[in-house]
Amino acid sequence: MEEFYKRKLPHMQPKGATLFVTFRLAGSLPQAAIAQLRAARETEMHVATTNEERYLAERRHFGRFDEQLHQSTGPHYLQQPALAQIVADSLHHRDQGVYRLDAFTILSNHVHVVFAPLQKGVHLDDTTQFHKLSKIMQSLKRHTAQECNKLLGRQGAFWQAESYDHIVRDEAEWERIVRYVLNNPVKAGLVSEWEEWPYTYLRSD
Repeated sequence: MEEFYKRKLPHMQPKGATLFVTFRLAGSLPQAAIAQLRAARETEMHVATTNEERYLAERRHFGRFDEQLHQSTGPHYLQQPALAQIVADSLHHRDQGVYRLDAFTILSNHVHVVFAPLQKGVHLDDTTQFHKLSKIMQSLKRHTAQECNKLLGRQGAFWQAESYDHIVRDEAEWERIVRYVLNNPVKAGLVSEWEEWPYTYLRSD
């Protein structure tokens, strides 16, 4: 069985799955850039005929999306250490409570995180229940938005409502994605080695 929810994009959460999630600041991409990204994705997905081709098209779409974030002229609130620390602390706070936290990196306008939602108990019909991604992200975004806005002395949306999430298919993909997450600050030219970035985390075991 899979949990399914939908906002602007469809999301599927297989029970026990590990997820790669990217969430970004509100206004971090202009509408014109978003429209171009969506159009390119739709074109590639339209001609894809196999699951593997659709998977590769989605990877290309995400790569373009992430590149746009690195080049964005929108808000970069998370370049302020105090705000980045709020997000890092919140990600750690939920570790082993609602998910197993594998890795994350916090950039100036977006966050990449890899985690596996944990079991939350057994339902009346003896089926195992897991913490839902939608609830995890709502809680995480709500708390960090309140705290960051407080420090900034501002009101209004802090995070973009929609997040990008991807089901990690196997161990090989987990390793590829974690490397991508850790090396994102290196790719952005912020540091030469991922260990130098203060807002990057990798589970030790």
